[in-house]
Amino acid sequence: MSQDAPQAVSYRRILVTGGTGFVGGWLTPRLAQRWPDAQLFLLRRSADLVERQGWTPVVGDLDDRDSLEHALGQTRPDLIIHLAAQASVGSSLQQTAATWDANLGGSISLAVACALHAPEATFLNVSTSEVYGASFRDGPASEDTLPRPMSAYGRSKLAAEMALLDILPATVKLITVRPFNHTGPGQDRRFVLPAFAAQIAAIEQERQPAVLQVGNLSAVREFLDVRDVVEAYIAILDHPTAFASGEILNVSSEVPLAIEEALALLRQAARCPLNIQTDPNRLRPSDIPKASGSSRKLREKTGWKPIIPLAQTLDNLLDYWRTIEAS
Repeated sequence: MSQDAPQAVSYRRILVTGGTGFVGGWLTPRLAQRWPDAQLFLLRRSADLVERQGWTPVVGDLDDRDSLEHALGQTRPDLIIHLAAQASVGSSLQQTAATWDANLGGSISLAVACALHAPEATFLNVSTSEVYGASFRDGPASEDTLPRPMSAYGRSKLAAEMALLDILPATVKLITVRPFNHTGPGQDRRFVLPAFAAQIAAIEQERQPAVLQVGNLSAVREFLDVRDVVEAYIAILDHPTAFASGEILNVSSEVPLAIEEALALLRQAARCPLNIQTDPNRLRPSDIPKASGSSRKLREKTGWKPIIPLAQTLDNLLDYWRTIEAS
């Protein structure tokens, strides 16, 4: 940031949706650390028992507009961070209606409630790089790249972006982020690198044969550490006035890597030899050879850049799954 950058914002009431999930587990303590004087509200479903230290749980289902309006009427946040989503591309192939309900329907309900009860809030919408889809075939994606999503997940997240633009009042500062693949301790095995790490940990415990089931290893993707992604969100929220309302920001490592290269790092960290076997069920019909992007806008406006090496991320991920397997 330049020396004449605007003063960091101080929030009074922060509401997070999806804070009980993987990214939320890393973001919520960081928000509490950054804004220790704010009231912190964790929106969760009525049946959800997950808690975050220092956060007050507020019941509000994104598929129940009345409960959501009641939750925002209670809290009246000046910062809303919308993490909640059905976030697995693979799951979206089998659960298309549920994916649209969660990603578009939930965003519409939240926007309506925000318009009524938090009309001057800063609203950070966490979308996805999956909205670029087929456009990755033309090279790295910037924020100006035409979105051409190839899955229910990508299409529903793009539709949610459009809905928020239409429904939120002009007085709300809407900022949408499109993070690229990110991983770390706590991510479940529906995602490629935790799937590898979980299998390796089970093999080390001799709970399965030393055969690692894999999908398409030649696909090239970007992989960020979840902690670096959280720092990107904090950097944006520190200075929301640096961005126009409705602005879109990629969160990208700008370091494309073949999945087989990431797997090689995990195999090096494994405590036993591993055989590799391709599982046809792990091959996605919509895979594209290479997906990478530019986060120049974010870097120039905030000074953010990823700092955690992928090898460290994968070591931490593998240790997490070792702990799970040993318990």
